[in-house]
Amino acid sequence: MELLLLSNSMSDAGYLTHARSAIAEIAAGIGEGLFLPYAGVTRTWDAYEALVADALAPIGLRVHSLHRAADPARAAAEAPLVLAGGGNTFALLHHCRRTGVLEALRSRERAGLRFVGWSAGANLACPTIRTTNDMPIIDPGGFDALGLVSFQLNPHYTNAHPSGHRGETRDERLAEFLKVNPEVGVLALPEGDWLRVSRDAIVLGGAHQAKWMRHGREPVALKQGPLQLP
Repeated sequence: MELLLLSNSMSDAGYLTHARSAIAEIAAGIGEGLFLPYAGVTRTWDAYEALVADALAPIGLRVHSLHRAADPARAAAEAPLVLAGGGNTFALLHHCRRTGVLEALRSRERAGLRFVGWSAGANLACPTIRTTNDMPIIDPGGFDALGLVSFQLNPHYTNAHPSGHRGETRDERLAEFLKVNPEVGVLALPEGDWLRVSRDAIVLGGAHQAKWMRHGREPVALKQGPLQLP
């Protein structure tokens, strides 16, 4: 199993530009990727497919969207590379479950699956989607996700707190999750960062330190490079 889990897709450089080299590495030897557009809500799935295809054309990767497949579950089961885009995580999980794609990808966990997910797509790789930042706009039929990693991710991580804002910080929200789920760790992933998972090895890439959070423990700052999650 080979995974690339990105905090975000957009940067000042453009769409997925900051992660092209990492995507090219995991896609080495593969000419095309199957794209899951289901997190797109205000953007049409056709438009989303075109956006991702244009972004990855410079690395020689052809992209076609799962919403065009006559049998989505079979297409997901057979694709050499699966790309899961960002948007709304609840919508993504809803459609993956509805089409049978969720179960098809789960069955490939230890059978050579190559998976790239960004934002909502990265959340999909976790045991559940309960550490997404998204609004629950649709019932996904349960929060359980792919479980390709044993911990939770929080993409787009920032603990910024604007002056005068009375809502909870991100750390406070994640502390709520950890209080209710003390057996699960959360890796908070700032924008510009990603995780590369190859078998059981985990490497943090990108420009910023990430944060490892467990209930009852002080958060641990993580630098780029191989990770041993405490």
